[in-house]
Amino acid sequence: MNNNRQLPAIRRFKAYLTLERSLSANTVEAYLRDVLLLLDFLDEQHIDYTEATCADLEQFVVELAQLGLQARSQARVVSGVKAFYNFLVYNNEIAADPTDLLQQPKLPRYLPEVLSISEIEAILAAIDLSQPDGHRNQAMIEMLYGSGLRVSELVNLKLSHMFFDMHCVKVEGKGNKQRLVPLSVPAEEAVRCWLVERNALPIQRGQEDFVFLNRRGHQLTRNMVFLIVKKLAAAANVKKKISPHTFRHSFATHLLEGGANLRAIQEMLGHESILTTEIYTHVDMTFLRTEIIDKHPRNNLYRKK
Repeated sequence: MNNNRQLPAIRRFKAYLTLERSLSANTVEAYLRDVLLLLDFLDEQHIDYTEATCADLEQFVVELAQLGLQARSQARVVSGVKAFYNFLVYNNEIAADPTDLLQQPKLPRYLPEVLSISEIEAILAAIDLSQPDGHRNQAMIEMLYGSGLRVSELVNLKLSHMFFDMHCVKVEGKGNKQRLVPLSVPAEEAVRCWLVERNALPIQRGQEDFVFLNRRGHQLTRNMVFLIVKKLAAAANVKKKISPHTFRHSFATHLLEGGANLRAIQEMLGHESILTTEIYTHVDMTFLRTEIIDKHPRNNLYRKK
């Protein structure tokens, strides 16, 4: 089979992912790599991709496992293949989707690292507000923890999307989807303090609307936020391996522990599916079990024996 025949479909799929699904360039490239893996496999089996069956695709997944790909990597490839065949059906290039019954490899359920309230307070206390970037770093941590932002959402936060009168912020999440997220009182106060110092910076052309800037007046990068978080954690003597995303996990977990509705947490996090948010019920259950073991009178009696 001639692979040149498949290239137009790949180009159309790329355009669909970019223009209609509004996926990031990295996600698009990952999907294309996954589909090319499948096309190579089908080519070796002399099977046209438009005629592949669910059994053919299951054999492809088996081969991925035999090549040594871990379950998480297999699942990512399967997601790309499913997206490709969904597109072909959507584009009327095939009549039925062979991936309808294709199962994802079972993944181990990893619970995210979560900071305690005292650890978060220690990190905030480690910020030296007398330093030029002190109020900025305080505002960043308060926004990560107080509003559950992703690091990409934090660095792309815009002044024009801060609605202090309504005590909320408009966030541009994955796939350019927008959502309104409430501002906590500490986060709002910290951002207001930072804006006073921010406006005294030599703000560069094109950077005027970004909330978080470096000392040269440029938009802060993701990598810089990672470094700041790691330095603050070290200064606060927090031993856990954390990243900016840890504050998002802590935000969701502490809300759930406090009795917040799971659907409300889903909305604030910008999760498309409630299933993604439900991982925090597992974190919460761990917390509840610890509380029972530590505080239930029967457990206290058992420990005294």
